[in-house]
Amino acid sequence: MDNSVHQVYEDEIQLLEEEIKLLAEKCEDIHQESTFFSDEEIQMAKKLFQRELQGEYKGHGSPSDLKSQLESLEGDLSFLMKLTGIQFTRHSKKTLEKCKHFYACCTEILSGNCQSLPFQLEFQLLEMQNKENASAAVTDLSIIMESGQHSELSKFVSSTEEHRNLLLFFRSLSSYAEWYEHRRCTFLHFK
Repeated sequence: MDNSVHQVYEDEIQLLEEEIKLLAEKCEDIHQESTFFSDEEIQMAKKLFQRELQGEYKGHGSPSDLKSQLESLEGDLSFLMKLTGIQFTRHSKKTLEKCKHFYACCTEILSGNCQSLPFQLEFQLLEMQNKENASAAVTDLSIIMESGQHSELSKFVSSTEEHRNLLLFFRSLSSYAEWYEHRRCTFLHFK
């Protein structure tokens, strides 16, 4: 029994020695690979990488430029909300699959109000991009609106979902909500 335990330890020691030998060889190989590059070449590679990294950020501008762009975009958004009466209250986007030339599919959810009409849109967007241009197509559209007071909208909503035309939806909803408010105010005046 004593010999068998001794043999097990000897085998374990031999396996560990072989593993140490393999690791020492790998370490030596890595050391030799690192000596292939001189300090000058390593410094040049670092500088090149830093230039590329800075080039990526130059397109975005400095923080003050970004702040002014953000303020400008917020002003534009405020103007559009006043003009159309559409106010977005929630937006979420989930990219399902990315590829080098296009984003295969993104699921987006938009919620908001147009005048006093609440709405929620859920759609899938297929974004394609090549060297010259970018395009996007709505592949699936679901519109949720309260149909209690506005039963006349159900046919319009169904047609819009079928044609997957977001621009038509927002234009028509804006126009309908504006005239709905005019009718509501007129009826209140005569009451």
